[in-house]
Amino acid sequence: MKKIYFLLLLLISSVLFSCKETQKKEETLAVSNSEESALEPRSIWSKEKANEWYDENPWLVGANFNPSTAINQLEMWQQETFDPETIDKELGWAEAIGMNTMRVYLHDLLHKNDPEGLYERMDEFLKIADGHGMKILFVLFDSCWDPFPKAGEQRAPKPHVHNSGWVQSPGQEVLQDSSQYDRLEKYVKETIGEFKNDERILGWDIWNEPDNMTGPSYEDVEIPNKVDLVLPLLKDAFEWARSVNPSQPLTSGVWIGDWSDPENMKPMHKMQLEQSDIITFHNYDSPADFEKKIKDLQRYEKPILCTEYMARPNGSTFQGFLPIAKEYNVGMYNWGFVDGKTQTKYPWDSWTKTYTSEPDVWFHEVFRNNGEPYDEEETQLIKELTAEVNTP
Repeated sequence: MKKIYFLLLLLISSVLFSCKETQKKEETLAVSNSEESALEPRSIWSKEKANEWYDENPWLVGANFNPSTAINQLEMWQQETFDPETIDKELGWAEAIGMNTMRVYLHDLLHKNDPEGLYERMDEFLKIADGHGMKILFVLFDSCWDPFPKAGEQRAPKPHVHNSGWVQSPGQEVLQDSSQYDRLEKYVKETIGEFKNDERILGWDIWNEPDNMTGPSYEDVEIPNKVDLVLPLLKDAFEWARSVNPSQPLTSGVWIGDWSDPENMKPMHKMQLEQSDIITFHNYDSPADFEKKIKDLQRYEKPILCTEYMARPNGSTFQGFLPIAKEYNVGMYNWGFVDGKTQTKYPWDSWTKTYTSEPDVWFHEVFRNNGEPYDEEETQLIKELTAEVNTP
């Protein structure tokens, strides 16, 4: 009898142990499945999600920001030339006229050479910007200007020439070498992953003007198949970015062409708009053309940001554009902020035409480097138009 009782206890214990092990395995599997689910790339935002995000922000007004002491993205961020004092001072001028956001360029070489240092300086920059009430739209890649970037000390500005030291990311050599694309993937994933839930970041602009062939500045050294190389790489970059599940939106802005009919759009532009969580575009033309472009892009029923505008001689001005943008609730980032080493007060044609002094009408920039507005009528307009939206 004792033997039977003992056997029964042993059987019950075995069953209970087996049940607990099964439960444990199921719980482990559930956690594993949950983790795998969290690692799955998120989808492109629906128009509902995109508009919900946009409604949480004020009307966005800012500039493309590079401190006056830096000639390009590398000089802005490298340890030897990172200048938080100037950044703090100049963002203070922006805050004073009602700006609440900035668009800021990064570079893949910064990540290649010093990723941890880059993240520390990005965090410091974000602290400064947050202290001035600004959210940042970071740009990861750029197809404009010099196709041969080099880390380290940057060259001095060429006198009287617009953006004489700005550099592409990735450079031409990397773009033509697919063996380096793994490094670019790492740059995108790790950089966005580091800050993917950071509320100080407004969003990620994956690639600036990806089909820009640089015009007369570097057209003699540009490769003819540049756009063919960029197109699939940009599509990959969107996927890399989504794979780390950022809470912020992703975008890449269209800048040339006719976007009124999706059937006739270039593959690059169609892909940019379809892959973007929010819609972004550039416009340096007339107010009438600016308004037309907004109407063309409204069919996507997503938030719209104009991430570059304001070239005074072209008719692209604060007075002409900002009232229209406010009417349509389009976020605005003018090119240039403080006159400095980028020299973008000079026009694009300074690459082919000789200037010996500053132009009578500045092309870009809002402030002189002593903090004095180039045109007080402009800064007063910005302040008046943003006063209501920036009120707590």
